[in-house]
Parts: sequence; structure tokens; C-alpha cells
Amino acid sequence: MIQKQPSPFHVVATNRKAYHDYRIEDTLEAGISLTGTEIKSVRAGQINLRDSYAEIKNGEVWLVDAHISPYRHGNLQNHEPRRRRKLLLHRREINRLQGKVQEKGWTLIPLRVYIKGNLAKVELALVQGKRLYDKRAAIAKRESDREVQRALKEHSRY
Repeated sequence: MIQKQPSPFHVVATNRKAYHDYRIEDTLEAGISLTGTEIKSVRAGQINLRDSYAEIKNGEVWLVDAHISPYRHGNLQNHEPRRRRKLLLHRREINRLQGKVQEKGWTLIPLRVYIKGNLAKVELALVQGKRLYDKRAAIAKRESDREVQRALKEHSRY
């Protein structure tokens, strides 16, 4: 009997709009500091990364505008849904990111949140915004690739 290896991580949330709006240069994994009710909501998939970003203040990286819904079974000490959350990175990584972000046009965007072991992790990306014509070109390329695949599939039937 072949045993299936467990997945190294479980993706909880993905920022799909980021792939459309930004050109991704580099990615890195960061830990995220959460309270008890927040981690329970994240494990339940109650997190939204749309319009969220990361910023560097006083040598620390913060996740801003990520919405984690209040835990259903929480009490009066439930968390604030849109509070700033500290991201855990090494000093070298923070310094490298700070140098890039200070350049014009670079931003830190969370691409996805996942559970690795029993810890919540964020995949951060160093990105530049796409222009409207870049977005249109990406859509046209995707549609032409789809047409080619459809034609190849149709041709292989006969």
C-alpha cells in the first residue's frame, strides 16, 4: 500500500488580485504574530488579503488592512478585524526589503497565508504595479494560450 505524503503546508487564503495588478519580483516567507482568537479564525479560513500590504516602520514589518473575521466562538476579548499585525523576519531580510521599498515604485504585498506545521505564515512579495497596457497584454496572452490549448486538444481527438 502506497502512503501519501502529507502536504508541507495548508493554504488558507490567496491574494489572487495581486497576480493581476502587480509584477512580482521576489517572494519570501514571514511568520505572523497573532492572538488566540485570530489564529483560530485563520485556521477556519476567515481571512481576506484583498487591499492589504506590508510596511516597514522602525525596523519592523507590519501587515496592514488584512481582514481576519472575529472568531465565532470568541468572547468579549475577541480581536479587532483590521488591526496591524507584526510580521516576523530576520534583520538581514528587513534591511534588504527596506532598501528596495525606499526605491520608487516598489511595494510589499502578501500573496497568500498558509499553515505550516502549527504556525501561520505569510508569503510576502516585492512587487511593482502593472500599467493598464501590461494588464491587457497579460489577458491577451492568457486567452491566446487558451485558444492554442483548445486547438491542440481538438486536433488530438482525431
